[in-house]
Amino acid sequence: MRLFVALDIPEETRRALRTAMEGFSAVCRGARWVRPEGIHVTLKFIGQVEDAKVAGIQKALSGVRGERAIDTAFRQFGFFPSEKHPRVFYVGIEASKELGALAGEIEARLAPLGIPKEARAFQPHLTLARFKTNEGLPELRTKIASLPSQEFGGATTAEFHLYESVLQSGGATYTKVSSYRFVK
Repeated sequence: MRLFVALDIPEETRRALRTAMEGFSAVCRGARWVRPEGIHVTLKFIGQVEDAKVAGIQKALSGVRGERAIDTAFRQFGFFPSEKHPRVFYVGIEASKELGALAGEIEARLAPLGIPKEARAFQPHLTLARFKTNEGLPELRTKIASLPSQEFGGATTAEFHLYESVLQSGGATYTKVSSYRFVK
């Protein structure tokens, strides 16, 4: 199984992103756009694991606790690694400090199972597209600049999820394997 841990986003945020992405995809053909129903806040990409290891991962995740629910706001577009040479187009996430603490706690719980810690610092975001080429990138920048707002709502959450990711020709499909309340 190919697994990751994530927070869900509100449906109103998903609808707003879908609308923006429809306009963007019309002008930027060099990007492979994600399916809006699959947009989530990745806390930890686990990767491919044997089915026999899933129960151990679930047990480890069930021990994750936080002090309080996490507040998030979804706003401002960005590019990884840079706007000039992008590989990923995203919406940023402003969050209470508990989000980074939650991601760190998940990392710590999974490390003893042989799941490597992430080498990069945790930078929460919502991936909208991955670039194959730069075709349409100037038009995308123009379209972004013309928007009246780059605000896509927010959420307060006390639950995260373990997902299975199945890669297909039309993009990945995600299935929720289990859910965890981290604030009692």
